[in-house]
Amino acid sequence: MSSAPHFVQGMGLFSATAIVMGSMIGSGIFIVSADMSRVLGSPALLIAAWLVTALMTIIGALSYGELAAMMPKAGGQYVYLRESLGPIWGFLYGWTLFAVIQTGTVAAVGVAFGKFLGVFFPSVSQTNWIWHVGSGNVGLSTANLTAIVMITLLTYLNTRGIKLGAAVQNVFTSAKVLALLGVIAVGFVAKNATAILTNFGAGWENFWAGSGWGVRHPVGIGSFLGLGGGSAMVGIFTVVAVVQVGSLFSSDSWNNVTFTAGEIRNPKRNLPLSLAIGTGTVLLLYIACNFVYLSVLPMTAIQNAPQDRVATAVMQVAFGPVGAKLMAAAILISTFGCANGILLSGARVYYAMSRDGLFFKSTGVLDAKTGVPKNSLWMQWGWTCLLCLSGSYGQLLDYVMFAVLVFYVLTIVGLFVLRRTRPDVPRPYKAFGYPVLPALYIVMATWICGVLLRYKPQYTWPGLLLVLLGVPVYWVWKRRAASSTL
Repeated sequence: MSSAPHFVQGMGLFSATAIVMGSMIGSGIFIVSADMSRVLGSPALLIAAWLVTALMTIIGALSYGELAAMMPKAGGQYVYLRESLGPIWGFLYGWTLFAVIQTGTVAAVGVAFGKFLGVFFPSVSQTNWIWHVGSGNVGLSTANLTAIVMITLLTYLNTRGIKLGAAVQNVFTSAKVLALLGVIAVGFVAKNATAILTNFGAGWENFWAGSGWGVRHPVGIGSFLGLGGGSAMVGIFTVVAVVQVGSLFSSDSWNNVTFTAGEIRNPKRNLPLSLAIGTGTVLLLYIACNFVYLSVLPMTAIQNAPQDRVATAVMQVAFGPVGAKLMAAAILISTFGCANGILLSGARVYYAMSRDGLFFKSTGVLDAKTGVPKNSLWMQWGWTCLLCLSGSYGQLLDYVMFAVLVFYVLTIVGLFVLRRTRPDVPRPYKAFGYPVLPALYIVMATWICGVLLRYKPQYTWPGLLLVLLGVPVYWVWKRRAASSTL
């Protein structure tokens, strides 16, 4: 009698770490520092913003390490929320993940892949329409067709088994880390005396300019449904919180490795280690990249980089016109590997939801031959492709990023809850610095959420509304699950 299909533990520490790093590194690090610099106006505050991101992400990863070692199950963060705060919180996270977070990220990364492929093949463009609806971005262009082809290829590869999906991730994560190291190396070779003088000064006095405790910074106040609008003068704690939209979410998706816990060998050891090693390495590279930007480009050049492509501007200083193509090649590698990591891991959450009766039944089935949730992968593929055609994924991602941060806070709150409600459950790894560091994360993230609610309501309230739309959906699924057991 053959046994039921089960997950294959085909990933070791290297593969798990590759998922952490590969899911984090997309195209954000090459772009977001331009907008951050325009708001901050200070080299020191730019580095400070990335240091805040590094501190929060590493504390978050170390806190998740305890939960991952305690509950090494497919679904990761969904399971942690379900077990600590209750099923509805896990569902709301999974709902938002499927609706926008995971699928919208892959759609955005896929179209970015097509956009940068256009550097080598000009016919690949977001404005080269094959089929177009109205005057907006709805339809099939050569850029989003490229995205759909890439997403289809990666989904197919991941249906062939976890070992193949992990191998693709290992190769492309290694390549993108080398690409980041290449950008950092260029910074040493192409140092610009003007940039160094402007951004640092003879005694670093220019580096610290504009970063004093008493300095006030102008910040625009977004509007939503008639609320907000105008501008305000704020202190450094507020202005650094405002720009975390860029740096925090360029460093996001590190939690994706927890979704694949059922396929990692010795997860009680390898999951916490992969989270610590992966996030620490990526954030060190990110901070080094920003010092490179400041060493090669004056602050005004960073702020006014064409289409915000700061890294491309650095490569052009070093290599001239060839630099743009070198950077485009690096971003192609980065986006391909990023999309693979996110596709691979996301399907495991919908599988876990289905096993709880809270998602389509077919997504809770493992393939008998490969041991992967093939149906879940293809359902994720279908919705992601629709988002590519809709042209709205980028805006949806802007809206939902606030909710992502709220779910991080709730999950770490769950860490405290489980310490109280399940004190005797084995914890092979305990969160470093508990309770101080996890509490510090909650305080910092809550402050950022409050600032974003005040100054960027157009990006916060829509995300909360999207999450709340999941409440009636939860009760529908719950009733369906109850009726099916009668």
